Amino acid sequence: MKKGPVIEPLRIADAAAGLRHVFVRDLEIPCAIGVHAHEKGHTQRVRINVDLGVSEGTSPHHDRLENVVCYEDIVTRIRGIVADGHINLVETLAERIAAVCLQDVSCRSARVRVEKLDVFADAVSVGVEIERFARNRARVRG
Repeated sequence: MKKGPVIEPLRIADAAAGLRHVFVRDLEIPCAIGVHAHEKGHTQRVRINVDLGVSEGTSPHHDRLENVVCYEDIVTRIRGIVADGHINLVETLAERIAAVCLQDVSCRSARVRVEKLDVFADAVSVGVEIERFARNRARVRG
């Protein structure tokens, strides 16, 4: 019997690999999102979580903001993506967020979860989670 590919869990913080974990938890913002007619023309609440595997580099950060990935910049960029206008799919929003995070050369991986919070009365949320790796940079392995 042929086995499928083995899916390895992402180890975001890994001292041996020189990686730190930078994250944004439960960012809740109004977003113009959805494909249905009743979702157009207004915003709905979305919750966004971002986990980044960031290279620590070889030199110390010297307690200076410009030497690390800044979570304030991540949040500002997410808000900018949402402010750009209506997005049909949570998948599209997640991909855009991952892409902007991976623009930072020290960012090796991005895991992004986007949840719509008010779709079903009997569900806390619905959404998608993606994981993307920076091209031409070492992949994060467990």
